[in-house]
Amino acid sequence: MILSRSIAKASIAAFLFFVSLCFSVAANAQDGKALFSANCASCHAPHKKLTGPALAGVESRWSSKENLYSWIRNSSAYLKTGDPYAVNLYNEYNKIAMNAFPTLKDAEIDAILTYINSVPDPSKAPAAGEGAGAAANVEADNSLLFGILTLILAVVALIMLQVNSNLKKLADDKTGQPALEPIPFWRNKAYIAMVTVVLFVVGGYLTTKGAMAYGRSQDYQPEQPIYYSHAVHAGTNQINCQYCHTGAAQGKQATIPSVNVCMNCHQAINEYKGEKIYNEAGEEVDGTAEIKKLYKYAGFEEGKPWDPSKAKPIEWVRIHNLPDHVYFNHAQHVKAGQVACQTCHGEIQKMGEVKQFSDLSMGWCVNCHRETKVQFKDNGFYSIYEKYHADLKSGKIDSTKGITVEKIGGTECQKCHY
Repeated sequence: MILSRSIAKASIAAFLFFVSLCFSVAANAQDGKALFSANCASCHAPHKKLTGPALAGVESRWSSKENLYSWIRNSSAYLKTGDPYAVNLYNEYNKIAMNAFPTLKDAEIDAILTYINSVPDPSKAPAAGEGAGAAANVEADNSLLFGILTLILAVVALIMLQVNSNLKKLADDKTGQPALEPIPFWRNKAYIAMVTVVLFVVGGYLTTKGAMAYGRSQDYQPEQPIYYSHAVHAGTNQINCQYCHTGAAQGKQATIPSVNVCMNCHQAINEYKGEKIYNEAGEEVDGTAEIKKLYKYAGFEEGKPWDPSKAKPIEWVRIHNLPDHVYFNHAQHVKAGQVACQTCHGEIQKMGEVKQFSDLSMGWCVNCHRETKVQFKDNGFYSIYEKYHADLKSGKIDSTKGITVEKIGGTECQKCHY
């Protein structure tokens, strides 16, 4: 009897340890992604160069992990060691030192590295039309796997508890002790309490997570009335973003181009002769047919003079939305702040059907203001900050670290809410 109870207790302990281990692995992966998004994503991507180098395989490029830790925590201080790789990296990126992250612990940096190494390389994905087609690579989500695993382990735990109960009953019968009738699961107060607590915790977590994400639409990618490929226009043909989105440098809204703007080019360009293009489902898109759709909206007949008065607006589906209580000005960021479009919208020049790249949450915006350096040099907009200019000139403020948006009031509530 004692042996049976010991086996049951040991099995339950092993089960609980295994469950906690699974959850700790999942938590570490999630923490790594969250830490990467909070500290690295504004300048780095796993497999693409942004304002900083691609981070995939970064550990192999450093002489030791300790040196990498030192560089991440304070790159300016580490440069003084004369490490050749660090010096070359500093020179390659216009002698701009990386932001310092002195509060990151070794375990947190390791979690970031683990996440980076888990992100698949898009360049190694199947080509468009082959196998998976041209659908965008989607980061693997193990939530379902962990959910199924947890459910299986929970069932195993209940079975083991029932086995333990039966073994106890057999042992009592053998010793002549009166056996009590086992209480059914649905009437056992301990089980009911345990299930209630679990449901409360899971329900609370899902409710809180859903409430925090309410109104956000990251990765939202609606189908538009005309297939407009930014990869063709902004990428292949190198059309400047502000040619179409004229309001981006002049006012609050970036503005959606009118039919007239499209027809500036497409009165002459009536046929698509570029490389094959595919939608998100991997189906080939007929570029010439999409131009004909534009002509229908414009009321344009080929071979005849175009009368713009016959044009009707294209019913584009809006992708990026902010709550009514949030003030965001494109000109303040694009013109004054000299922020690249890709910072918020991702590599738009590589997108076919556009999606919302960033989650546009308050935390995402505030973190960007805390880390982004103000472009003081040759920027008359910031000439009123005489003290900062003087401190930069005298060396009181390290020019490599610069002045972040936060230092000029970028995290004050009334900047975005008033």
